[in-house]
Amino acid sequence: MERVLIADDHPLVRDGLRTVISVAFDQADLFEASSVTEAVEIVAREGDFDLVLLDLNMPDAQGFSGLTLLRDRFPSLPIVMVSASVDGLVVSSAIAHGAAGFIPKSLKRSQIVGAIQAILAGNIYVPDDFGPASDAMTEIDQIRQRMDLLTPQQRVVLGLIVAGKLNKQIAFELSVSMTTVKAHVSAILTKLNVFSRTQAVILANKIGFTGP
Repeated sequence: MERVLIADDHPLVRDGLRTVISVAFDQADLFEASSVTEAVEIVAREGDFDLVLLDLNMPDAQGFSGLTLLRDRFPSLPIVMVSASVDGLVVSSAIAHGAAGFIPKSLKRSQIVGAIQAILAGNIYVPDDFGPASDAMTEIDQIRQRMDLLTPQQRVVLGLIVAGKLNKQIAFELSVSMTTVKAHVSAILTKLNVFSRTQAVILANKIGFTGP
């Protein structure tokens, strides 16, 4: 992990997360934002980040509007919600809005590090006591539900990605422009809530998806 953005309006929380990350990932370059607006400006200016830790309650956001804004502007950006609340509905809503994970501020330092490592490995992290077990969808159900969000053309593109095709090869096979292919790939990553083509392929393989 090379670059991390900590977005929280409380300096003490930012300092705490900075300490945890700097100790566990001593090569990481850390950035801080005290609002969603500032976070957007930093990402737009600095480019790619490996991870964004975003506080649920920011002064210039309501509900998950900050998460939604960042996901819309930067669809490949892994964003993790951080909050003092561990309500099951809040956690599930964060994941549904595209968060790569949900880390309670009450976690021990070692647990926060473990959560970050799990997210960097491509997993979606939620607290162990998240929600009633009867309400939790299985991983396969979650993947299939995300797949259902894809348009027919996006399913075709994903099938070609799974087959190992590059963007230029997909463009040739479908007789479309590279711009169109890139738009499809970006939409696929957003809808599947993943941050790379490799992670999309991993999800597809878990349910045996090879294309329409």
